[in-house]
Amino acid sequence: MKRFPWCLASVLVLFLVAFSPVALAQAHVMIPQSSLPQPRNANGQIMARTHLRILVPAVNKMNFGTSVRPSELPPFAGYFFETPASLGCIYSLVRHSIPGCNPNLTTENPSGGSRAIALVEAFDDPSAASDLAIFSAQFGLPPANLTVVYADGTEPGTDPTGGFEIEAAVDTQWAHAMAPGARLFVVEAPNNSLINLFNAVALASNLVANAGGGEVSMSWGSSEFSEETLFDSLFTTRGVVYLGSTGDSPGVEYPSASPNVVAAGGTTISRNSITGNFILENTWQDAGGGTSQVEPRPAFQNGVQYVVGGARATPDLSFDSDPNTGVWVFNTNPVLGVGWFIVGGTSVAAPSLAGIINAGGSFRSSSQAENQLIYGNLFNGFDFRDITYGNCGLNIGNFAVPGYDLCSGVGTPIGHQGK
Repeated sequence: MKRFPWCLASVLVLFLVAFSPVALAQAHVMIPQSSLPQPRNANGQIMARTHLRILVPAVNKMNFGTSVRPSELPPFAGYFFETPASLGCIYSLVRHSIPGCNPNLTTENPSGGSRAIALVEAFDDPSAASDLAIFSAQFGLPPANLTVVYADGTEPGTDPTGGFEIEAAVDTQWAHAMAPGARLFVVEAPNNSLINLFNAVALASNLVANAGGGEVSMSWGSSEFSEETLFDSLFTTRGVVYLGSTGDSPGVEYPSASPNVVAAGGTTISRNSITGNFILENTWQDAGGGTSQVEPRPAFQNGVQYVVGGARATPDLSFDSDPNTGVWVFNTNPVLGVGWFIVGGTSVAAPSLAGIINAGGSFRSSSQAENQLIYGNLFNGFDFRDITYGNCGLNIGNFAVPGYDLCSGVGTPIGHQGK
């Protein structure tokens, strides 16, 4: 099934809601219900949760309104939340970076991308295509080649909490932002049970492989469980690299813990509060990561066994995920409202890193091969930014150090090489 976006002329009727700097200074971070630990369902099935955090203004509104000002700049001027161009600048994904990478001044978007990226989602997001069209129009991105597929052949219902709808918006918009030339598949599972999501992963794998290869992004997960190694073979379709977000609390989640998945962790972008200029990138204390209680150390982590011991450790690499330094996302949400949201969580990291890897053009044969490349470039300052400030983990007991650490893995991307 292929969906087509709304006529962009309809955007003109949307209204502007402005927020004062004082109201924004009093904003708080909300954890959507879909991102809370999920109990097993009535059939005893393990249920996945999203990895989302939303920055909520200190007014009686959930989002930042519905303004669209096509300019490649933010929909609301004066704030320092991240755009495709500003993160393209910070991560050296564009040809002409400007000093400071201020979101209100930076207009050059990442380019490139080919073949396919599949975003695996729970429930249906009926506005995925139209929201992506609005996002693309705002930030000057080319129209997306987006196809929505139902994993069991039947259109799922929507998530009654609204969380998985905004998840789909994050995934489609930020995969497209980082790899605007890639074909996108949204593969929708009937609900958020791991079994149904894994069935959707199998379909997504075939779609990507048949498109010549690419990436499958999974911005959800559950706590580890003793049988998880039985599912690791799901992530081995040749020509497909799998990315899984590590979660938004200390510890390890599955499927990011699989040795056949690239574990996408989270960082914080620090900016000057007056000028908006980029200062440095440091850890995000709430980012998921640690050593697995189930999976043994894979070969690609042998070189960092002094950190990980005998266990698989996450993350492998990271991307801005702190909601206080979050990204703009447009969503038509049946529960949370219609408009622009500031979103964080490692749900931002997985599709964004999938896009960067796609645009890099290496198209490795597997996630193991991709991780071998990533770890082989540890300490390569031309390919990765080594995060050496901050801490994370249970009791905030892990620290950023030169080289690999449990807060950000090998670090964050610099350019498209070595990915």
